[in-house]
Amino acid sequence: MINFEQLQGKTIVITGATKGIGRETAKLLSQLGANLVLGARSESDLHSFASELGTKTMALEVDVSEEESVRRFAQEAIARFGKIDALINSAGTGIFDSLLELSLRDFDRMIAVNLRGTFLCCKYFGRQMAQNGQGKMLNMVSIAGTTALPGCGGYSASKFGVLGLTRVLQAELRDKGVQVTAVLPGAVATPFWDKLDPKPDLSQMIPAASLAKHLVYLLCQPEGAVVDEITIMPPLGIL
Repeated sequence: MINFEQLQGKTIVITGATKGIGRETAKLLSQLGANLVLGARSESDLHSFASELGTKTMALEVDVSEEESVRRFAQEAIARFGKIDALINSAGTGIFDSLLELSLRDFDRMIAVNLRGTFLCCKYFGRQMAQNGQGKMLNMVSIAGTTALPGCGGYSASKFGVLGLTRVLQAELRDKGVQVTAVLPGAVATPFWDKLDPKPDLSQMIPAASLAKHLVYLLCQPEGAVVDEITIMPPLGIL
């Protein structure tokens, strides 16, 4: 039996918290009694969402691609709650085009948000977890971090990087009591796809609320073993 009561009073940081996976995970964790630190770039969306979740929620504007922004984000979160128990890195962006047509600007943006952003958040929250001798980090990698998909060259490059970064963090932090998990979902039904034309069929993708449940399960794993990497797929495959 999974004991979800263990999440009561735990402080969990979520980036990309106002949309998709981050939003659904925050809603579920709030229902389970966790303290939440929500980070995203849109201050108005953040505060509107935080007000829905209640007084145990702290909303902080953050640009995960900027070191000073992440440093301040972590500093304020720790000052408010004292200890961070878990970090969910769900902030991300994707621009899809062939590698021969992809602009340098779009390539750099995906590297900055997806890879650098994960690095910075793990760096500043991981330091505090290592000092405390405990903590969990869930890094959203994507199946594009292990699979070559046409039109996903820049996105895959960033996500392959996140997977490599996560594996190094596992090696560096395991003996410090910090568990780092690479989460590799197939296609998830979120606003991530809204900019595509034609828009793919979201009905065949993983519902964001279902993926959120998987993330909560990962935060509640029994002691004595750790989950380094998990692949979560839609019923019909990658899509």
